[in-house]
Amino acid sequence: MSTSPVEAVLLFAGQGAQHVGMGRDLTEEFPSAARAFEKADAILERSLSALVFEGPEEDLTKTANCQPALFVHGLALLEVLRERVPNLQPVAAAGLSLGEMTAHTAAGTFGFEQGLRLVAQRGLFMDEACEATDGAMAAMIGGEEDAVRQLAVDCEVDVANFNSPGQIVLSGSSQGIDQAVARAKENGIRMGRKLKVAGAYHSALMTGAQTKLGAALAGVEVGQPGIPVISNFSATEASSPNEIRETLTAQVTGSVRWAESMNLLLSKGHRLFIELGPGKVLSGLMGRIDTEKKAEILAVEDCESLEAAAARLTSLG
Repeated sequence: MSTSPVEAVLLFAGQGAQHVGMGRDLTEEFPSAARAFEKADAILERSLSALVFEGPEEDLTKTANCQPALFVHGLALLEVLRERVPNLQPVAAAGLSLGEMTAHTAAGTFGFEQGLRLVAQRGLFMDEACEATDGAMAAMIGGEEDAVRQLAVDCEVDVANFNSPGQIVLSGSSQGIDQAVARAKENGIRMGRKLKVAGAYHSALMTGAQTKLGAALAGVEVGQPGIPVISNFSATEASSPNEIRETLTAQVTGSVRWAESMNLLLSKGHRLFIELGPGKVLSGLMGRIDTEKKAEILAVEDCESLEAAAARLTSLG
C-alpha cells in the first residue's frame, strides 16, 4: 500500500444539517467513534448520544443540542477516516458557522473537551437570545448580491449567509423578514423562502449571545492551529489566539462569508475537499461556488460514505 500523503481540506457541517440517528452506525462499527460520544456524554454530564441516536427530533433541533451533536459527529467521522486512511494529510479546514468551531478543534486550536464545552455554551447562549427576541431568517434564491443587500437595508434586516452564487440568507426581526420575503420578486430575486429556525442567527438580534461567547472565549486557552483555519467572518485565515477569539465572537452576529472562504481555498490551489457531517449541504454549495469544476469533494456522513471516501483517498495515495 502506498504511503504518499493525500492532502485534503476538511469542511465541517453547520446547524440545520442534523438528523436523528446520525453517527449511530459509526459507533456500532468503530470503537473510536463510540468513545467520542461516550466522552461527550461524560463532559456534558448528560446523554447527548441518546438524544442524537434516538431523538426526539424536536429536542435534537434545539440549538443547545444540535450544535454539540454536530461537533461530536464531525470529529468522530474524522477520527475514523484517519484510521482508515493513515496517510490522509489535512492541509486546511473550514466549517459553516458552528462548523468553524469543529474545524478549529480538528486543527488543534482547542482540545476535544474544551471545544465541546465552548460549543455547548455557544448553543445555549444562542437559544437564550432566540427566546429573548422575535427573529426569523429567509433564503433569497436566484438574486444578485447587490439586490439582496439593498433589500436587507430596505427591510432593516441583516445578511446572515453568503452561501453560494444565487443563495443568500437574510436574518432579523420576524416583521422585517416577512417583508423581505414579500418584496423579493419585485427586487429581481427569483424566490424568498422563510426558513424553519428558532431565531435570527448571524444578525444583530444575537448580540447577547455574542457578548457571552466573547467572555467565554476570553477565559480559555487558544492554541496555534496545526493547519490553516478559514474564518467565516473575515473569509481569511485566522491564526493568532486574539484573531481566533475575535473572529469566532464576531461570527455570531456577522455574515457567514462561505462562498468567499471556499474561493480563497480554491485560489490557493486546493482541489480535494472532505465534507464531514450529515446532509451533503457543503458539497452542494461547492458545486455552485466552483464554477470551473476544478475541485473534488467527498461527502462523509455514515459508514457507507466513509468507506467510499476511504477507498477514493487510498487510490489517490
